[in-house]
Formats: sequence, C-alpha cells, structure tokens
Amino acid sequence: MPPVTHPRTPLWTALRGQLQQTRDAHTARRALERELATYNTQSDLDDLHAILDRHSDHETAEIRRILSRRAA
Repeated sequence: MPPVTHPRTPLWTALRGQLQQTRDAHTARRALERELATYNTQSDLDDLHAILDRHSDHETAEIRRILSRRAA
C-alpha cells in the first residue's frame, strides 16, 4: 500500500519556517560564542569592549550577553 501524503497547510509551512529560523539562529549564536571565546586575555577583552562601545546597545546586545555569561 503506498504511503498516504497530506497536502501542506499554511500552518504547517509556517511552523516549518519558524523551526528553520530557530535552528539557523542557534547555529549563528553558537558560531558567535566560539568566535568570542578566542578573546581570552584581559587586553583582548578590553579591545573588544572598546569596539563595542562605538556601537549602539541594540547592535551589541547579543555580544554583551555572551561576554557577561562568560565572565560570571
């Protein structure tokens, strides 16, 4: 007996899209965490904070959250 397939509904398509966005965001966040982990000396961190201070809080919020979690 052939498998039964169901047409994709708009809800199903939206859920799949949201799931993919969540996965992509997680992948990007993990890559950013790995990159920020290379800043491990106080001098490196001071330089990074000086760069972040030149940008808005909105632009740097995620980086600052990652750095604060590492410092804790």
